[in-house]
Amino acid sequence: MFSVSRSRFALSAQFIFLIVNAFGMLFGIIYDRKTPNLYANNAHSKTGWIITWIASAWVFMALVQAYTSRAKAHSMEDHIAQPVSSAAMAQYHRVEDAQPNFSRWSNDSGHGTERNSSSLCGHSRSPSVESENQQYNEPQSPYHHDDDEPFDNDAEKRGFLRNTSVDRFLGRNISRLASFGRLLKTMRFLYVVIDRTILIQGFVAVTSGTVVYGGIGRGGAVFNVLAHYVKGGIFFWYGLLTLGRWMGAFADFGWAWNIKPPKEVVGRRRAALPSAEFVESFVIFLYGCSNVFLEHLAAWGGAWTAQDLEHVSISVMFFGGGLLGMIVESRKMRDLLNYSIASAQDSMSPSESWQPPKSYRFSMNPMPGLIILLLGIMMSSHHQASMLSSMIHKQWGNMFVGFALARAVTYILMYLCPPTSYLPSRPPSEIITAFCLVAGGITFMVSNKDTVAALESYGLDAMFTFTVTIGFTALLLAWTTVLIALKGWAVRKESQTPFAKRSAGALA
Repeated sequence: MFSVSRSRFALSAQFIFLIVNAFGMLFGIIYDRKTPNLYANNAHSKTGWIITWIASAWVFMALVQAYTSRAKAHSMEDHIAQPVSSAAMAQYHRVEDAQPNFSRWSNDSGHGTERNSSSLCGHSRSPSVESENQQYNEPQSPYHHDDDEPFDNDAEKRGFLRNTSVDRFLGRNISRLASFGRLLKTMRFLYVVIDRTILIQGFVAVTSGTVVYGGIGRGGAVFNVLAHYVKGGIFFWYGLLTLGRWMGAFADFGWAWNIKPPKEVVGRRRAALPSAEFVESFVIFLYGCSNVFLEHLAAWGGAWTAQDLEHVSISVMFFGGGLLGMIVESRKMRDLLNYSIASAQDSMSPSESWQPPKSYRFSMNPMPGLIILLLGIMMSSHHQASMLSSMIHKQWGNMFVGFALARAVTYILMYLCPPTSYLPSRPPSEIITAFCLVAGGITFMVSNKDTVAALESYGLDAMFTFTVTIGFTALLLAWTTVLIALKGWAVRKESQTPFAKRSAGALA
């Protein structure tokens, strides 16, 4: 959050993360050396090392950009100040010749109170000299360095290393990269990519760690575990994005249950983005068309079973439902559907009856909610090998049904009172949709065969998974809300000081 908000605290938080991660790696290596390898050639260890190196590169690029941006700021000051000072000196001598000779005040410190400076009350002899005197006394550039200007000193004191010897060493060596423009652009692009994906990378590390810690997913069982983790993870992140929409994280896209701002407000690129409902429908469509070919991986080459056909049918439902949702979101399709009545508008006198309905200003597409509703109903009655597995499937199926009902309430509210502002409207029902999606996604992941078998071996029932998942979801959503609020605090704090323009302005 600090990195995305370009906060001065980003580097400090990143280095704290590296230190904590280093201790975790140290303890992990010691543990591995003292215990037998219970899960040979597991993917979690490799994933952890890869993400550690990516995170280290992420912090290094942030450090490089911070120091190179500082070097560019200083060079810009020198570049701007030099021609201004030459012109000012020429004007100074002309004005000095035209002004009477004043003595310095007895209490003058000598900073800015020489003859013809802004602190003296000299009177010019001609309009041209007066204009030159005024031009000389005016500040030439906001970047011009002045000994009385506290900006640079204050910014240095609030820097990452607070003008220490390490800070000066890094400034001398890293700032040399400022001349490599193409390299810095590449680093900035990679930094943004890592910024936008590091949470998903952490999610992959944590979930793969649960597999290794639980000792599940061995041999052919990896396909069942992988399918449940991937599909459940999709709904998990769908829920977090839904919570972000409610909090207003995508208001500039028009995704925060608000009117989509025009390109004059948010720019052409953001204004051209499709609606959130189109994106949801596209993800559902992509999920369906890809899983049609993946549902038989666990029994590749073997006979198709009724359960395989059930899963393929669900994929076809996602394929068709997502396609229909994208069609509904198409404005061209809407114009074609309206053409039979709209064609008569040319022969009629203009009136309010021909104005588009208010509901046209906001997308209300029921297809994503309908598809997930049907999926929840199907999974609630999906036959499993054990009673515990059937109960867990029913739990996340009911969660998805709850999501669909809460989303229906949202659309009813939006239809009765369409949004009229660019600001997020925050319908209260969307908190329920986010909660149901996150809890349902986690329960979906838990419902794989190996985890259910482990629960049965410990004598645990379905109530255990339900209560633990609900409690964890509540804490997670609360923490996510705090983090988004922290991002808003960081953005507001940086907007009140010029430090962000100097130090963190180059970050993503």
